[in-house]
Amino acid sequence: MARPTIAIIAMLFGALFCTWAQTKTVTGTVTDEDNQPLPTVSVVVKNTTRGTTTDFDGNYSIDVSEGEVFVFSYVGFENAERTVGSASTINVQLSSGLALAEVQVVGTRNPNRTAVDTAVPVDVIDVAELAGAAPQVNLNQILNYVAPSFTSNTQTISDGTDHIDPASLRGLGPDQVLVLINGKRRHTSSLVNVNGTFGRGNVGTDLNAIPAASIQRIEVLRDGAAAQYGSDAIAGVINIVLRKDTDELNVNITSGAHFSKNSNGQTGGVDGATTNISANYGIKLGEKGGYVNFTGDFDYRDFYSRMKEWEGSVFNAYNAIEFVAANDGFDISLLPDDIAEIQNYGAQVSHFSTQLQNDIANASTIADLQAILGVDVTDAELAARGQVRSDYNMRVGQSELRGGRFFANMMLPMDEEGTQLYSFAGISNRKGNSAGFYRLPNQSRTYTPAYINGFLPEINSDITDKSVAVGIKGAIGDWNVDLSNTWGQNSFQYVIGNTSNASLQNATPTTFDAGGFAFTQNTSNLDISQFYDEILAGFNVAFGAEYRFENYEIIAGEEESYGQYTDDGQLITLFNQAPAEDFFGNPRPGGSQVFPGFSPSNELSRGRSSIAGYIDLEADITETILASFATRFEDYSDFGSTINFKVSGRVKATDNINVRAAASTGFRAPHLAQLNFNSTSTIFDNNGNPQEVGTFSNDSRAANLLGIPQLKEETSKSVSLGFTAQIPDYDLSITLDGYFVAIDDRIVYTGQFAGPGTGTELDILLAQANASRATFFANAIDTESKGLDVVITHNIRFGSNMQLRSDLAGTFSQTRKVGDIQASQVLEDAGLVDTYFPEDSRVYLEEAVPRTKVNLTNSFTTDKFNIFLRNVWFGKVTEATTIIERQQVFGSKLVTDLSFGYQLGESLTATIGANNIFDIYPDRAAQDLEPNVAGDQNNRSSGRFDWSRRSQQFGIGGRFLFARLSFSLD
Repeated sequence: MARPTIAIIAMLFGALFCTWAQTKTVTGTVTDEDNQPLPTVSVVVKNTTRGTTTDFDGNYSIDVSEGEVFVFSYVGFENAERTVGSASTINVQLSSGLALAEVQVVGTRNPNRTAVDTAVPVDVIDVAELAGAAPQVNLNQILNYVAPSFTSNTQTISDGTDHIDPASLRGLGPDQVLVLINGKRRHTSSLVNVNGTFGRGNVGTDLNAIPAASIQRIEVLRDGAAAQYGSDAIAGVINIVLRKDTDELNVNITSGAHFSKNSNGQTGGVDGATTNISANYGIKLGEKGGYVNFTGDFDYRDFYSRMKEWEGSVFNAYNAIEFVAANDGFDISLLPDDIAEIQNYGAQVSHFSTQLQNDIANASTIADLQAILGVDVTDAELAARGQVRSDYNMRVGQSELRGGRFFANMMLPMDEEGTQLYSFAGISNRKGNSAGFYRLPNQSRTYTPAYINGFLPEINSDITDKSVAVGIKGAIGDWNVDLSNTWGQNSFQYVIGNTSNASLQNATPTTFDAGGFAFTQNTSNLDISQFYDEILAGFNVAFGAEYRFENYEIIAGEEESYGQYTDDGQLITLFNQAPAEDFFGNPRPGGSQVFPGFSPSNELSRGRSSIAGYIDLEADITETILASFATRFEDYSDFGSTINFKVSGRVKATDNINVRAAASTGFRAPHLAQLNFNSTSTIFDNNGNPQEVGTFSNDSRAANLLGIPQLKEETSKSVSLGFTAQIPDYDLSITLDGYFVAIDDRIVYTGQFAGPGTGTELDILLAQANASRATFFANAIDTESKGLDVVITHNIRFGSNMQLRSDLAGTFSQTRKVGDIQASQVLEDAGLVDTYFPEDSRVYLEEAVPRTKVNLTNSFTTDKFNIFLRNVWFGKVTEATTIIERQQVFGSKLVTDLSFGYQLGESLTATIGANNIFDIYPDRAAQDLEPNVAGDQNNRSSGRFDWSRRSQQFGIGGRFLFARLSFSLD
């Protein structure tokens, strides 16, 4: 027995010796496609917990055995695998991918989580590469065409919303998406959307204040994350990661315009020219991998209009008399009280019929003339003035914008232990110009002695956005500590031009400072974490605290911008004061036309603070099972406390198949603007009739009279279930994620409540606000959203320098109001429940943006040229109107983008291409719908809107052609 025992022992020692002999240290460098080193790349020995990361120069070192396999992974890049052979040096070049790839970072605080291991879906969008190939240059449009769960479109005839595009995830509200920059909370816009657009009543984040050229990638977390990140994350999180490359100047010059069959008022040609010039440059700081990266850009966007011809009335008979009198040198401001002169000039209007002229001549009082001269004489008067109907068109399309932006991103190592000082900051300014509804000569809103042909009022916006974040992070013992402070401010100022205050008559200015608003946010964070590789198969502990202060301001405009005046020019302050009237006895509205200014009674400055604490635990129970738990407590100074939870997990069914699931609760605090915004706006109803609508805060007397309750937070419950699969032999990956989100006490913008008109207290309050109707923000409804997201990515390499990458991604979602409208007894008794949450609000919520969107992107690249092809299928939408018979369904459409890029030299690339190359438009608005009320029975508003302005799929610009020059200098 001795000899076999000795033989076995000898064999064991031999095996150990062989194993020891094959173990060695392997080193190497990881770079990107431009041979730039990549720091913090994860280098993991496959099917083990052993691994390391690259240093600031992209270098790594690890002890391994021959035959083992390395997995190299880095956010925004494709994974790479290398088998250890006899060589002691393995250098790797990682390839970045266009569009959607499943990776980590946002949604987990585990620094060791690799790309395929996330428990929730995260899309990564390589903005730096898209900016070179895709037609879009502003951030909202880039995301709208590349991320199916994201929706954003340029609005029209919507006041300030023409200049800031509302954006959403999974069809939920713009204010239910949290935006981060480098993982830090981004402040929102100061604009609350109160006009007829998707997201009405919401306050979103102005993504277009961030230059696309400053961004390396965007991570879109498609899962509720309020328990991790706090308020606003009900729909998900968008994390913008800024560029950090150095010693290279990158410049992009992009210019383009719409070449469409419907350009220039549907006559064809070219319009809507845009130009964007961006530059990015980074400088190394020190010898330890520090950097500061700068980005600046300038862009200009011209307006376009898709209105063909105004089809309604323009002139009445009194306007015709005014025109003859004005041409004779008569002061027509004196005409309304002068019967003799009206009769004199009435006899000189050549196109009046004999009967009309006789009626004018026989009138004995102004009242007689009022009854006679209201007749429509549009066609004849247009001919008399040498005009055509299109002279009275609006600008129905995108607004004009001119802006500049500057961003900086900095990191400075402080010691050998990895302590870092970091900062990023940005400033932007955009000046916009849009127009409202044309003020026609036959309307009481038009003071014809000042504008004999009426006028097209203009909104000039001045939007300024500023932000700065400073932090320090490093290790204290075994703990990673990150202390930061982030400050941001957004302001929006209005100047109303080419307009008048009709009630001031001859004394009216034509340009008004209408005031504006501002929102400021300061957030301080302390985040602490540690990863334990010896507990289970890996255990990450993170906890932290946050203090946030916010302030919202409304700044009053000049008196003439908001005041309504009597006939003798006295500012109306009492209910029984009568405003100036037009010839027909109609009251002339006060304030600057298209957008009345903010008054001193609107002016305010309101602040609040919140404190929060969170715990975030994530454990690899085994090599195949991941579980995580997060909870967050948050207390607001203005409405109280909330605590939320999230659990998620992932099971590796095989090396290449994962099953993942998550469940969470969430909340969204009402925005300070929703709590405090109060103003009067001119809003046109479904029949194109103007209404002066006052928005009152929920602590106002008007709200109390109607039984409108105080605002409280929205709360949510969500669950998701999905799986990921990889087929390495075919370089194919598939993800499928279903979700369900239930939101209680959702905040909406109510319908318009009219006063009884009998001198009640509500009538008096409306008159004091220069309004005829009242609206509010209210927790009016509960909703449920459900859907399915699919992402399929395939990559084919042809030799060493050719690659075809294909990404197919789709979202299929549905949002529905559930349960009864949460109205007070006062509203129920008054029969006003349907005004509290009107039918058009339901459509905005459920059907005004595509609930189905599918994106197929193909990118073929070689060392000299690239071809970029993208097809996006936009699902159907419904016209948002309170009149059910007019809720037209606009069908699904396919929009194709195509571009060609060629490297002209080592540093210069030229790209030409198109967005919507086949010039596709949404369905036209219906002309013949079933009548159910008096007046215009279609959605075209007498030719104003041949395409819906309320329900948007992909805009109404048509084909956009562009050319781009890109060059890089080392």
